Amino acid sequence: MNEQLDPRERTKGYLFATAAFLSWGLLPFYWKALHAVPALEILCHRVFWSAVFTCLLILLLGRGREIFAAIKGPRTLLCLLAGSLLLCSNWLIYIWAVNHDHVVEASLGYYLTPLVNASLGMVVLGERLRGRQLMAVGLAAAGVLNMVVAYGHVPWVALGLALTFGVYGLLRKTVDVRPMPGLFWETALAMLPALFWLGRLQADGAGAFLRLPGAVTPLLVLSGVITALPLLWFAAGAKRMRLTTLGLFQYIAPTCYFLLGVFVFGEPFNTGRAVTFALIWLGILLYSAEGLMALRSARCAARLS
Repeated sequence: MNEQLDPRERTKGYLFATAAFLSWGLLPFYWKALHAVPALEILCHRVFWSAVFTCLLILLLGRGREIFAAIKGPRTLLCLLAGSLLLCSNWLIYIWAVNHDHVVEASLGYYLTPLVNASLGMVVLGERLRGRQLMAVGLAAAGVLNMVVAYGHVPWVALGLALTFGVYGLLRKTVDVRPMPGLFWETALAMLPALFWLGRLQADGAGAFLRLPGAVTPLLVLSGVITALPLLWFAAGAKRMRLTTLGLFQYIAPTCYFLLGVFVFGEPFNTGRAVTFALIWLGILLYSAEGLMALRSARCAARLS
């Protein structure tokens, strides 16, 4: 369907996708501005305000029926609940990583995600990986192993981000829910515990909301906007471009994290980390090349048939 679009629509798709992934890539600046607030409290605000803003956005777009239409039965609700737990875990690890100077390791996690997705597809869905894809997964595993040997500990931030987002993506594959209603339910299902925790903090006088000076309170409220808008841009971009092309755009965000971590936030990047990243970048190159070659082969076969 995407291939039938005229060049102007495809250009719009590129712009939407770039806006989405650049927005995600620049998020470390946002969370750094909230460094005085504990990661769990930031997460609770992000959950609450994302649910509120996403609901308002869906209603303003005249798509209110999609909210309840998304719940097609108990299985869908359970999948969304599991997705909520995974998404909140991913957000919590990421916010904690940014505000504890682990931005480079966070970038490693998101570079690993496509390779984790491939591995999960093979193990859980029985999908067959081609030669270069298997080599790519092997190189990623070697990169992680090198980090364990070089530093003497498991890179839990990178693995936590890759696994939570990978399993989340796998779960969303099994449930037919559009992105915006899906985000609403995933945040709405976590809203009660989030509100309970925020209420407890405010009652104890330890909450940041309306208490800390400066832009802290507005930034906490706007965390819903910076969560929902990029998702809307991503969905608009996905409609206007090939999935293989969109797959290449996903590396914009971790590349931004990597560059910010090393050159802006001054996080260490020594030989051990360089070897790990080199192995994983090589794996990504092989994995992307295999996908492009498979696409070309399919096109050639379609023309000949």
